[in-house]
Amino acid sequence: MSIVNAMSVDVEEHFQVGAFERVIRREDWSAHASRVEANTRASLDMFETHGVFATFFTLGWVAERSPALIQEIVSRGHEIASHGYQHDRVHSFTADEFRADLRKAKRLIEDAAGVAVTGYRAPSFSIGRDNAWALEVLAEEGYRYSSSVAPIQSDHYGWPEAPRFPHRPVTGSDMIEVPVTTVEYMGRRMACGGGGFFRLLPYKFSTWAIDRVNRVEKQPTLFYFHPWEIDPGQPRIPNAPLKSRVRHYTNLSVMQAKLEKLLKRFRWDRMDRVFLPEQERLVA
Repeated sequence: MSIVNAMSVDVEEHFQVGAFERVIRREDWSAHASRVEANTRASLDMFETHGVFATFFTLGWVAERSPALIQEIVSRGHEIASHGYQHDRVHSFTADEFRADLRKAKRLIEDAAGVAVTGYRAPSFSIGRDNAWALEVLAEEGYRYSSSVAPIQSDHYGWPEAPRFPHRPVTGSDMIEVPVTTVEYMGRRMACGGGGFFRLLPYKFSTWAIDRVNRVEKQPTLFYFHPWEIDPGQPRIPNAPLKSRVRHYTNLSVMQAKLEKLLKRFRWDRMDRVFLPEQERLVA
C-alpha cells in the first residue's frame, strides 16, 4: 500500500504574510478586508470533495475573531494546531516572549476549538540554528510535535544542517520536529513541501519529488499551503516590493486546480495521524 503523506494548512489572512510585513503595520490590519473565513471554508470544501483530512495551523489572532471557523475545522474532522498569535517570526522573540506568545495562542485556539492543541508551526518556518532554544521551549510547554524547521537555505528562512525527516530535537523530550519536506537529487537539496514553491514551479516537479521521497526514501512527505493561495480575487497591496508581489500573486488563478490534482494523485491525512506513530517509534 502506498505511503500516506501529511497535508497541512497555515490559516492566516492574505495581508498577514511575511512578504508584506514591512509595508502593512499591525495597527492597520483592521483596515483590510478579511477573507480568511471564506478562503478556509473553500479549503475545507475542497478536502471534503476528495476525502482528505488535514492539519490546520491557525493563528490565535484568527481564532480570537472567528471562533466559529475554528469549531467548523474540528467538526469536519481535521486537526487544529497553533501558528502563534499574530504571525511574529520566532527570531523576533526572547525565550520569555516566545513562551507568552505560545500560551496566548494556545488558549485562544483551544477555547474556540474545544479540543487540545498539541502541534505548532512557527510563522515562516522561523526556527533555525540561531534560535534552536525555541524547540526547548516548545517541549517544556508540552507540545507533542513541531513543524517549524526548513532544512534548506532560502532568503527568508532555513536550517540546512537540520535533519530532513522527523526527529527528536530536545534531549530528554519525546517531542518530535517534522521538517517541511525537501528532496535530494544528484547532490542537490530542493524544497518540495508546498507553498510558493508548489505555486511557482511546474506541477510535474512536485509530483516527481513527492514520489521520490515516498518511493526511494520510504518516507511520508509534509505538504502545506495557505487559504489565500486559492483566492485569486484578493485585493492587491499596491506599495509592496516587486519581489514580494511576484511571490505572493503569481499563479493564484491555477493553485486550486493544481491542489486538486495533487489530492487525487497521492494519499493524505492529518499530521497527528501520520507522524505521531513515528514519535512512538523514535522513543522506543
